[in-house]
Amino acid sequence: MGGNQTWITEVTLLGFQVDSALEFFLFGLFSLFYTLTLLGNGVILGLICLDSRLHTPMYFFLSHLAIIDISYASNNVPKMLANLVSQKRTMSFVPCIMQTFLYLAFAHTECLILVVMSYDRYVAICHPLHYTFIMSWRVCSVSAIASWVLSFLLALIHLVLFLRLPFCRPHEINHFFCEILSVLKLACADTRLNQAVIFAASVLVLVGPLGLVLLSYARILAAILRTRSGEGRGKAFSTCSSHLCVVGLFFGSAIVMYMAPKSRHPEEQQKILSLFYSLFNPMLNPLIYSLRNKEVKGALRRVLWKDRLM
Repeated sequence: MGGNQTWITEVTLLGFQVDSALEFFLFGLFSLFYTLTLLGNGVILGLICLDSRLHTPMYFFLSHLAIIDISYASNNVPKMLANLVSQKRTMSFVPCIMQTFLYLAFAHTECLILVVMSYDRYVAICHPLHYTFIMSWRVCSVSAIASWVLSFLLALIHLVLFLRLPFCRPHEINHFFCEILSVLKLACADTRLNQAVIFAASVLVLVGPLGLVLLSYARILAAILRTRSGEGRGKAFSTCSSHLCVVGLFFGSAIVMYMAPKSRHPEEQQKILSLFYSLFNPMLNPLIYSLRNKEVKGALRRVLWKDRLM
């Protein structure tokens, strides 16, 4: 390693390079979104824990999604908010690395959990008589544990490959958090292996899972079209379209971010794309997947009524 290739101690997150008035506006807006994320996902978690009627495979996976969304947003957003109202935007390099690792791990986990959730809905709608047998608690537990373990192992591979690199460039990251592609630009060594692994991982946890999700929903929609009940068909279409919108936003923004040619997404566009899966998706998921659901609304009413009686 050369004399100027050193292990850096801190980095500067440039964030959103806008005027101070707009920064305060963004701080208020993103703070509201983050609060709604914590509140919405927290309510979902609380209801699933408190109401035994929600102790089913579907809500078991929704609870994991809520945990992922809270963790994912909390890993990225607080530092972004602090930088919007602070002139000092430095961050120690070790926490920066940990932020990169956790962001990758939670993102990978969400991809895999979304696949399992789509398969759960496919079995429930297309094979209702065998649902209890296919989606047993053992299958659900193994699926959830496997999703978490595989995701953290894959993120660990990224981390190990990242830590082998020397750094000698200006310690400025043109992003609002330590996103892996932006951090790699600080390296003064060949990063082609890292880039290749990122692309391969994107195929594994983005393109593959997205294909499985779309296949599940295609089978679900085919089953819906065969139903005679107009009301049931409309409800199912509404639910599927909402779910597919969230899946499209999450997977679409991530695929464009990590698989499109570099010239197609300049750094400022990267920040906007990152907002979709760092802030908007975690906020929308509880609304789309849970709070529009009659069972969740019923559980919320029962919990509120119980508290009112006590």
